Amino acid sequence: MPPPIDLLPSLMDGLRRTLVIAAGGSVLAIAFALLAGLGCLSRDPIVRTVARVYIEVFRGTSALVQLFWFYFALPILLGLRLDAMLVGVLVLGLNIGAYGAEVVRSAIESVPAGQVQAAAALSMNRWQTMRYIVLPQAILLMLPPFGNLLIELLKSTALVSMITVTDLTRAGLFLRDDTLRTAEVFGMLLLIYFSLSLMITAVMRGLERWLSHGQDYGGRQ
Repeated sequence: MPPPIDLLPSLMDGLRRTLVIAAGGSVLAIAFALLAGLGCLSRDPIVRTVARVYIEVFRGTSALVQLFWFYFALPILLGLRLDAMLVGVLVLGLNIGAYGAEVVRSAIESVPAGQVQAAAALSMNRWQTMRYIVLPQAILLMLPPFGNLLIELLKSTALVSMITVTDLTRAGLFLRDDTLRTAEVFGMLLLIYFSLSLMITAVMRGLERWLSHGQDYGGRQ
């Protein structure tokens, strides 16, 4: 029996699509998380309400149903048909971003109130306080849970196979049907997803070490 590595070339197109969806979804997830997290802390009740509705809707419904709704229902309701890859990026970004918004909110609220008051005493406005005092500390607190969310997003890319995208998982299913090497194909898929998850973990830990350099609470002096 040939080694499983010979299966890899047949999975490359699917892997490329998975990486594109994971990368695009990650960018959107971080953007939506920051916007909604800050929105929850806004003094404007309309902004707070919009942020809360977004968070509760996307956290309270299935990501798979969200994919179906955007890909199958949206064209019927609005006549707007989106490319399946775009739907995958958009829905996974919105879904993970909703969870990330709570991470952003809680990280910002965990910054000691005394530091915010000290910034106000120095005549710093709300934006300056957020930019120079709150966010540098909050971002360090966000990184570990954000790493977990990005790994969850990577694993969730397998759902796009349900809306016709030949991602890594779907490519693996096709390869299994062609070769009947079930254990080897799925073993290769496990190894690829695990390797990608380790890469995300390594990047986030490296970023955490870099940003914490010189900080009193964990960085080197």
